[in-house]
Amino acid sequence: MDPAGLFVTGTGTEVGKTVVAAVIAAEAAASGLDCAVFKPAVSGLDESGEPDHALLARASGSAQTEDEIAPYRYGPPLSPHLAAELAGEEIDTDRVERAAEAAADGADVIVCEGVGGLMVPLRPDYLVRNLAVALGHPLVIAAAPGLGTINHTLLTIEAAWTAELEVRAVVLTPWPGEAGRLEQSNRETIAELTGVEVMTLDRIDLAAPEGWPRLGLL
Repeated sequence: MDPAGLFVTGTGTEVGKTVVAAVIAAEAAASGLDCAVFKPAVSGLDESGEPDHALLARASGSAQTEDEIAPYRYGPPLSPHLAAELAGEEIDTDRVERAAEAAADGADVIVCEGVGGLMVPLRPDYLVRNLAVALGHPLVIAAAPGLGTINHTLLTIEAAWTAELEVRAVVLTPWPGEAGRLEQSNRETIAELTGVEVMTLDRIDLAAPEGWPRLGLL
């Protein structure tokens, strides 16, 4: 039997996608599940801070290697197809799909994180959405809570539904401590227009996973 899983995507870059994936993975591990994590490509390793795949590994408590979690890793903060081109290679999407399947093998659950948004190319003829379809896990969409998020979120949901992907939830993050009418209206409007559950995630201390909230999505 294939393990349960979720595929975390975002409405764009820097919208809290890795944080949402890490919170889900940490919750699974805290529940006693053997949680695997996977991300097809990581870029921006030249920048300071903990890389996405390292945060996912720490959150899940996984003993997976870097190659098992993220088969392609690049220094510049670029779209993966361009980062690969500048590195003199092309992302082998068959390899990516095999790596995702291998990561899930033997685990109770797997949390996969995409790259950027759902329509980001891993190579010119293969989008992150293609990978989500190939893996078949329900989507969790990370989105910012502020101005502009209705359009970005609805476009992402529409792109998912066009490919017959299930959207499990939208997570607005970081949710402000005192949400105003704008944020509340965004949450209500997305839910009303799509019928998708819209959750919120406060800003969290990445160094203290024991204090992270639970989303209950697995």
